[in-house]
Amino acid sequence: MSCEFKWMASPVGQLTLVARGEKLAAILWEHERQNRVRLGPLREAPEHPLLLEVERQLGEYFAGTRECFELELDFAGTEFQCRVWQALLTIPFGETRSYSQIARQIGQPSAVRAVGAANGRNPISIVAPCHRVIGASGSLTGFAGGLEAKQFLLALEGEQTLQLAF
Repeated sequence: MSCEFKWMASPVGQLTLVARGEKLAAILWEHERQNRVRLGPLREAPEHPLLLEVERQLGEYFAGTRECFELELDFAGTEFQCRVWQALLTIPFGETRSYSQIARQIGQPSAVRAVGAANGRNPISIVAPCHRVIGASGSLTGFAGGLEAKQFLLALEGEQTLQLAF
């Protein structure tokens, strides 16, 4: 199935919102690494009802009036990746988890690096809050949108105590 997209300006740069049918398939970053998320053919659809709703909810999130998204998601990945991405959805607004905590949550405590790799390929950034996953030391580590965007999102959610790890 092909995907439809629309662009959205945001405080963390231009986002590309992608729908597959009536579900959200991806939120991509302005300087997205090629092939981080594989979607197939894309067709611009700025009036797609779901994408307009995603834009509305993200606007509320960036305005500080939304803590939880109410969207149907279409994760496309391996079984392991989908388990990691589902675990991301359980991290409460304003809280963080380490990669090792996520690995334990999905029942694979030794898969910390694999959790990190899956987190890095999360197609639905912000909504599936991969920005809430940090290093065991509390430092900010890799993020598809860039560490400044990760720090911005965590500060927006009230998590101010983290440091960038370069």
